[in-house]
Order: sequence, then C-alpha cells, then structure tokens
Amino acid sequence: MKIGILITGHPPENMMEGGSYDQYFERLLEGQGFDMQGWAVVDGIFPESVTDADGWLITGSKHGAYEPHDWIPPLEDFVREAYAAGRPMIGVCFGHQIIAQAMGGRVEKFDKGWSVGLTEYQMDGRTYAINAWHQDQVVQRPEGAKVIAQSDFCENAGLLYGDRIWTIQPHPEYDSTFIKGLIETRGSGVVPDDLLARAMSKLEQPSDRMDVANKMAAFFKKERAAWPTG
Repeated sequence: MKIGILITGHPPENMMEGGSYDQYFERLLEGQGFDMQGWAVVDGIFPESVTDADGWLITGSKHGAYEPHDWIPPLEDFVREAYAAGRPMIGVCFGHQIIAQAMGGRVEKFDKGWSVGLTEYQMDGRTYAINAWHQDQVVQRPEGAKVIAQSDFCENAGLLYGDRIWTIQPHPEYDSTFIKGLIETRGSGVVPDDLLARAMSKLEQPSDRMDVANKMAAFFKKERAAWPTG
C-alpha cells in the first residue's frame, strides 16, 4: 500500500538531523508494510492526483490553517477530493486542523494557551500519553465528524469522518528528543516558561506513541467499500 505524505512544514534548521517531517512518519510506521512518498506542499509541490497514492497523511506545521498562504486553498481542495474519491487520509496536528477546516469546521488560536510535551488523551476507553505542541485547536468540528480523542485541554483532539479520515491533534511521530529540541529552539519567549518546565520534567516518562502508530496503520489497512471509478 502506497501512502503519500503531504509535508506542510519543516523542522527548525538546527534540528534537521532527523530529516524532513515525512521521514519522521516513515520511522513511526516502519515495518507496517507501507511504501511512502512525500510531497512538500508547503513549498507548492503537490501530487498530480489523489490517485497517486492509496492513502494520504498530512503532517504538522508551524503555520496556522487559517493563515493566508498560497498552498492552503489547494490543500483544502485536495482533502475534499481525496475524501470524495474514497482514499483514506490521516491528519496529525496541523493536518488534523486543516482537514477539519476543509470539511467545514473552524480552527482558532486557542484562548486558553498552549499544550506542550507529554499529554494524556482519552481514546477508545483508555488513556494515551502522547507528545503535543500546539496552541491552535479545532474549536468547531465539521458536520458528521465524530470525536474519538479528547483531553481536559482539547475537546476535539481526535476526529473520525466515516471510514475515510482519521485525525489527531498530538504528535505520535515526536519522541522525547524532538520535543526537547522544540522546547530549546521554538519554546522560549513563545510558550510560557512554566509549561516548558513541565514538559521538560516529563521527557523521561514513557509514551504510547507506538500504540497510536499501530492504530494509524490499522486505519489505512482496514477494508472499505470499493473506491469510485468515475
């Protein structure tokens, strides 16, 4: 199964040793049997068609879904086209937000501030500890979208659109090393110091990121009705 990764941002320049964001997802989903290819839509590089891959994944980004970038409207069009074509899609953080916006929801800079570092989410009747890094949130979910994950801070932390789209606000692709790098390079002066200190204190705690990776893989692989041919 070929998974196309739509890259909507780049790591900080001094954190590029881990590669671009598509490589983080390639490592997260390693061993799941996927053939993966990235397109840097943040740089205006788009697939020719939603049929260029069997499924799609939209990455995180430092940008806001509501910001007036030239690549945002065609990305929203792509989301809707992939949905109409029955191609499964996963969105993470910014990907979660841009999909919600494309499908009729609303994304805003949350007035209660930031969520950073290891955070507990309720999903499928259990608690998952996953790294977060966001202030923007989906504040109004699209019609028909079902909440599948939430935290005390984020009501719409995971959304499901039938059997075609699965999205999540936190970052299963981020390990503690990457979060530490974000704290040191993007946090100071932006995120309140107490939140950064709390995130630093949790760096050694175990996460459930690989459990979430398995959920993502299962979503891509699940049987669905035949895709439209016309």
